[in-house]
Amino acid sequence: MPPEKYKQDLLNLILRVKDKVSLDKLLRDLLTPREYEEIIKRWQIIKQLYRGTSQRQISNNLKVSIATVTRGSRELRNKKGGFWKALKK
Repeated sequence: MPPEKYKQDLLNLILRVKDKVSLDKLLRDLLTPREYEEIIKRWQIIKQLYRGTSQRQISNNLKVSIATVTRGSRELRNKKGGFWKALKK
């Protein structure tokens, strides 16, 4: 794992981006197209789980495996995690 200072450097970079167009460009440069697509789907999984959509329906909606949805469900159970903070905003 990279040193903590590298993670902080990346987080600071993301926080400096002030608009959606620039953030989209940055993420497209940082990630492969597949990685970016997976992050987008992961957020949709979390939102649908939060709204009470069944795991099977989410799997069908987003064309992802049940295991992928289950991973999201496990993360959403952590009420102190980042997903909950983001959903409450």
